Amino acid sequence: MSPTVLRKLPAILVVDDEVRSQEALRRTLEEDFEVLCASGADEAMAVLEREQLIAGIRIILCDQRMPGTTGVQFLKEVRGRWPDIVRIILSGYTDAEDIITGVNEAGIWQYLLKPWQPEQLLLTLQRAAEVWRLQQENQRLSLDLRTAEPVLKRQVDHKQEKVKSSFGLAGLIRAPGSPINAVCDLVGRVAPFDLSVMVTGESGTGKEMIARAIHYESRRASKAFITENCGALPDTLLESELFGYKRGAFTGAVEDRVGLFQQADGGTLFLDEIGETSPAFQVKLLRVLQEGEFRPLGSNRPVHVDVRVIAATNRDLEDDVRTGRFREDLYYRLATFALHVPPLLERPMDLPLLARRLLDSSCAALGKPVEGFTNEALACIAAYRWPGNVRELQNEILRMVALATMPQLGADLLSPRVLRSPVGDVDEDRADSELAWAAGLSGGLKERMDQLEMHVLKEAMIRHRWNKSRAARELGLSRVGLRNKLFRHGLE
Repeated sequence: MSPTVLRKLPAILVVDDEVRSQEALRRTLEEDFEVLCASGADEAMAVLEREQLIAGIRIILCDQRMPGTTGVQFLKEVRGRWPDIVRIILSGYTDAEDIITGVNEAGIWQYLLKPWQPEQLLLTLQRAAEVWRLQQENQRLSLDLRTAEPVLKRQVDHKQEKVKSSFGLAGLIRAPGSPINAVCDLVGRVAPFDLSVMVTGESGTGKEMIARAIHYESRRASKAFITENCGALPDTLLESELFGYKRGAFTGAVEDRVGLFQQADGGTLFLDEIGETSPAFQVKLLRVLQEGEFRPLGSNRPVHVDVRVIAATNRDLEDDVRTGRFREDLYYRLATFALHVPPLLERPMDLPLLARRLLDSSCAALGKPVEGFTNEALACIAAYRWPGNVRELQNEILRMVALATMPQLGADLLSPRVLRSPVGDVDEDRADSELAWAAGLSGGLKERMDQLEMHVLKEAMIRHRWNKSRAARELGLSRVGLRNKLFRHGLE
């Protein structure tokens, strides 16, 4: 058959010996993928040999336990013949040894546990399809670089500039007057210098985006930006991930593995949730930062690297240093420069811009066009405190898009917790809360009136998302008069 056959949807091969499981997966995925099924390794291999001559399969979703073989064994063979296929294990049984073997021998991209949730499964496979696309793009870019004529080099440079515009300072969503602007200013000033940076802030505030911005605004922008969540792995796996290992270093180490430090050589390594690491691991990390070298597990030879390290945490590491939970010398090594990302609660003026950007990305992810939000929905979004910050907002908008049946997203699509916002709860007990607040005022009448005025000004500005014209109209002030009062109270 001709290799020029085109598919409208990316092809996925489901390998499972249970017919009911095959059908359930087919029903879940068939709107976004062309689903092919096989009941065992032999049948799946026959499908692959046929399909790879046509348009090719991008993803394999394989059960771990099958008659005659395992998913890892089958995917190991697939890796040898078709390494570009993204390989995923779906299993109700797994342990650390399965994971290590799967990563080492079969290059497993993801492990999914049964029973699976349709939404989570679909999002995972959509990301897998994007990984396949990026692999192909990277291969094309590598070929361009190896055979580069001046025109091709300009094309690559253009693509790199596009990446920088997406992930650098220009890609950070913020409104005039947003507290994040001060953070961006510091990012622009510290990025050119090879200083270690500690990014702090609540979970979901976008600490990784700040780290990416530092990388893409630095001289290392053309090199790799590697991320690792230190809180997601035990010490043994984290050490092997960061430092790599030699064949035979431990059970399951059947080939050499290059660690993330070495992969990031010349670029940036982002260590998220650094506060979750153990004191024993902190000692090993400190040595790498001090010496600029490390030894892969099972090796006697040090590896020298040039890596900029950016760490992030939602913990109070200074308090952890005082209690002995986090090493003081490592803290000061990592926190040469500290950046704090404010929570979304302190950035109400950013909500409309963030909501619009996240709506666009959600529509693209789900393949479902939506025009925008109703005024009522935007008002509810603005009233909610978003304790989960940008990550919670992203998930909420993704949910709204999935449920939408109209061109605009209405308030009826919001989760009950968002509709029951703290602002609404305050109204029920307004008298008691206001009396309690007033009781906390201090000083004479003039001092108390000043405190009351500042409270009223701040409340009005937050409610109007720092729109001075609207707040001034509500308070019966001119815009200049409002600005003078804001300046006097330190709110401007």
